[in-house]
Amino acid sequence: MALPCSDDNAFFLAHTKRSNAVTQSNDSLPDPATLTTRGLAPTGQGRILLIACGALAHEILALKRANGWDHMDMHCLPAKLHLYPERITEEVEKAVARHRDAYARVFVVYADCGTGGQLQAKCQDLGVEMVAGPHCYAFFEGVDRFAEHDDEITAFYLTDFLVRQFDAFVWKPMGLDRHPELRDVIFGNYTKLVYQAQTDDAALRARAEECAQRLGLDYEYRFTGYGDLHTALAVQAAKS
Repeated sequence: MALPCSDDNAFFLAHTKRSNAVTQSNDSLPDPATLTTRGLAPTGQGRILLIACGALAHEILALKRANGWDHMDMHCLPAKLHLYPERITEEVEKAVARHRDAYARVFVVYADCGTGGQLQAKCQDLGVEMVAGPHCYAFFEGVDRFAEHDDEITAFYLTDFLVRQFDAFVWKPMGLDRHPELRDVIFGNYTKLVYQAQTDDAALRARAEECAQRLGLDYEYRFTGYGDLHTALAVQAAKS
């Protein structure tokens, strides 16, 4: 279900060391490539700081706008941290330490995301709350509903963000741009690609189906909307 790992991820690690978070401007966002490699700095405005994965930036901003949550600010860590889940806890801890004094409250918009419970333990130590669930695929669909798909251990999931960033997040890090013959080795145990759509976008549906074809997998479209992400943020917004 999660992204396969590869030594080619070293490319992204090297890029991380040269990059700094991009600053928000007038509630707008940089392109997905920038959210992948550099993240997004907070504006310094608002009472609640959301420390989130860059892969969730568009969804969080859409929810903020739709619900008038102007008291929420957002700081996104680079989405490519998901290629190194062992680094997520440390980076979240640094972000909390750096920014918490400027806000009344901090909420971590990460699920466990491959940290093996370390992120949850760290958040408890820091006295901050985080999103419940194993990963974003679960909270987009709804954690309880996702748990019902225990027959999908051979499914490979993409979200809107991952469809947009398929080459940068999947194809190139796995080395498939240079060695396409590795496709069946890396993805041989997968049977289908499930596109969990947050928005109704025909272009993204077509691109997701193309991704499935490139991986040699069956394709399933599943509209999820924002799922438990909306619920979790609404709870935090109401606390202020």
